[in-house]
Amino acid sequence: MLSLDLSGKTALIGGSTQGIGLASAQALASLGARCVLISRNEEKLKEAVKTLYTKAGQQHTYLIADYANTDQVREVVEGFVATNTIHILINNSGGPAGGPITKARPEEFINAFQQHLICNHIITMLVTEGMKQAGYGRVINIISTSVKIPLKDLGVSNTIRGAVASWAKTMANELGQFGITVNNVLPGATSTERLSAIINNKSAKTGKTKEETEQEMMAEVPARRFGKPEEIAAMVAFLASPAAAYVNGASIPVDGGRTGSI
Repeated sequence: MLSLDLSGKTALIGGSTQGIGLASAQALASLGARCVLISRNEEKLKEAVKTLYTKAGQQHTYLIADYANTDQVREVVEGFVATNTIHILINNSGGPAGGPITKARPEEFINAFQQHLICNHIITMLVTEGMKQAGYGRVINIISTSVKIPLKDLGVSNTIRGAVASWAKTMANELGQFGITVNNVLPGATSTERLSAIINNKSAKTGKTKEETEQEMMAEVPARRFGKPEEIAAMVAFLASPAAAYVNGASIPVDGGRTGSI
């Protein structure tokens, strides 16, 4: 029987004060999950928690950690899982700055690798023991369609996102036997602060207006529009649910059809 019910499940959601992270938390809460938001800004976390559905009796909470500080991330999450089981983990963090790969400095790769892959790995390793004991686990990574086809002028991001996708596939192979799935959601151009920054950057480089740049980008999408954070969150919610138990090791674009590969 198809079940999307997440009652009794606890979800840890990274980068959850805005954009896709917040929309994912809202979607999971609407299905009955207790949500634990993690980000570096406490004021924004407090405001984000207030937006979450509570009619299933959940008591949502938050953790404060900066993904640029891997030791802090480990300490904060380790402290929480000592007394709490995480059933659903959404690995999500702001993407690296844009720019051609030939202009990228070595430290940009190192910093992005730490913030994305290393933090993902630290948190996943901390929560999977509880998932094994519960017999239920969902690890969902918010990455990018660049793992299918690299995107222009996102050299560091393309590189790190690809590494995360390979890490996730390997993790899926090892954790599947425990009832834990590991999947990647690949958002296309989605109306978030990051997309606005990319549009502004392109506009500045080309001399075109922001509106012209937006129209050119939308023209590349068969749907002829940008995605909404809640549309990405809908895929996250499905993958987190019991209904998705046999989806494992997948990288799923949610991009209005833009990605040119099958």
